[in-house]
Amino acid sequence: MESSLDLIQDARRAAALLDPLRLRLLEELREADSASGLARRLRLPRQKINYHLRELEKKRLVELVGERRRGNCVERMLRATAHTYLISPAALGSLAVDPEKIQDRFSSTYLVALAARAIREVAGLRQRADQAGKRLATLSLEADVRFASAAERNAFAEELSGHLARLVDKYHDEKSPGGRPFRFFVGGYPAPTRSRKH
Repeated sequence: MESSLDLIQDARRAAALLDPLRLRLLEELREADSASGLARRLRLPRQKINYHLRELEKKRLVELVGERRRGNCVERMLRATAHTYLISPAALGSLAVDPEKIQDRFSSTYLVALAARAIREVAGLRQRADQAGKRLATLSLEADVRFASAAERNAFAEELSGHLARLVDKYHDEKSPGGRPFRFFVGGYPAPTRSRKH
């Protein structure tokens, strides 16, 4: 497939995606198939499958990849346009969370708002890079840290803030004519506990 991730930024596309049967069809269409093939596999009427496939095709969530003849009929072969999908906060329009409107910078709401803004902005940048045939320069870091105490966690946060401030001071060049600003944010949250299977 051309794109492994489709970032949905339009409310109508998001609505089309969230129907349970359409989600199932997209899962099944990671490999190309026809409405008849899907109807047989899912044991549903072909007319119902056809209706939902047309809606998915209108919203550019599935694409025609070929045709095959079966008896007197020609079947349209469709495939999902991506392996995975993510609904961007941009799909919510003015209802989307905005970090600029949150005063408590230590709240989980602020962290979620920063992550949502990153998704929204990276989606737009990626779209422009794809249209220009260029690769989008990004940097991702992830680490798990187990703290012995809340005091150690606070000390870590202070030290990390200090290091980041020094790096920004060292590398930030406001006047460089060829420079390009990058946005970094650091967030931390308790790692979800995994349920153990006995």
